[in-house]
Amino acid sequence: MQDDNKIMTLHPQGKKGVNILKRRYDTIKDFMLDTIKAHGEISYSDLNDLAVDKLTDTFDGKVPWYVVTVKLDLEARGVIERVPKTSPHKVRMKT
Repeated sequence: MQDDNKIMTLHPQGKKGVNILKRRYDTIKDFMLDTIKAHGEISYSDLNDLAVDKLTDTFDGKVPWYVVTVKLDLEARGVIERVPKTSPHKVRMKT
């Protein structure tokens, strides 16, 4: 049974996701989507740095861990995508 306060994340390579608090997921997801939309394309490291700078004081978890977890989930759901042939890798909204 799915706990209403949690979400099971997905992984783009079909690996097992993790069960995390939905409010934490939503905080990171909203920040990431707003940031990606504002930049068009952004490197994963820049996205992570911005999240740490903006969210660490108010977020009750390890921001970098949640950023990577939510990023993989959003890729698996087809919301964002890695930009091909970028190093360091960049992400963008999937069209």
